[in-house]
Amino acid sequence: MTLGPLRENAKRSVMIAGHRTSVSLEAEFWSALQEIARARGQSVQALIGAIDSARGERNLSSAIRVFVLGAFRGASAPSESTLADGAGIGQGVQEPGGGMGEA
Repeated sequence: MTLGPLRENAKRSVMIAGHRTSVSLEAEFWSALQEIARARGQSVQALIGAIDSARGERNLSSAIRVFVLGAFRGASAPSESTLADGAGIGQGVQEPGGGMGEA
């Protein structure tokens, strides 16, 4: 399988819970996030805010990537239920010692 060239991360500033933060994602993830937000009839910023509130200990960029992956794995047209069930945000297998293992 031949993959296209890797693109640089694009850093964008978003307002979450009243404060500005920057998020760095690959262009493909920004595009997918826009597609999901459009399908839900909401702004990308509102969607990122919802992902942020459900992300647990995961950093925001990772939570967004996991959310996008879950949205596209779970349905051909991402729906509100994808966010409602967390789409894997902040989830993992807790090991007895308190560390995170692989699911």
